[in-house]
Amino acid sequence: MPTGSPKRSIDIRVFPAFRGLVKTPFARRAATAALKVADPGGDRDVSVVIADDETLHDLNLRYRGFDEPTDVLSFGDESDASLAEEDADDGPAFPEMPGESLPLGEIVLSYPLAVRQAGEHNVQVDEEVALLIVHGVLHLLGHDHAEPDEEAVMKALEAQALTALFPERAGPAQEARR
Repeated sequence: MPTGSPKRSIDIRVFPAFRGLVKTPFARRAATAALKVADPGGDRDVSVVIADDETLHDLNLRYRGFDEPTDVLSFGDESDASLAEEDADDGPAFPEMPGESLPLGEIVLSYPLAVRQAGEHNVQVDEEVALLIVHGVLHLLGHDHAEPDEEAVMKALEAQALTALFPERAGPAQEARR
């Protein structure tokens, strides 16, 4: 019987304009850190897309009704019905293949907005990108920050994942800002 942690597929796609700026192994480590902290025994796959403001603006308007860009959106495999487009097909789900892991969902983040927010928060861009990926993964896992107690749990998980990614920066000064 195999031992060790479950094998997950973490697919990273970076828009061409940002390929020289975002390192896919780093983005994969950020998603992995969040999964290890919040879902250590899980085996579901995650996809991360590093996109532009226009894409996030369009997605935010289409799925959330907000006519503005946002930093990160999470689309779970079993998304909330409120995120479904009105003309979406409600037909049968695609059959699952035995032995294949199921997708947890996809995270789409705006790299330009991450760069701006890094400047506003006086952190490195890689820290902001990592925070957004971690935040998105936690949403996929069902965490939220609408209520103070939920927000406290989510911030604690974000801090744990970021400490794993940036142990040299750990301490009181490193807090999740979301």
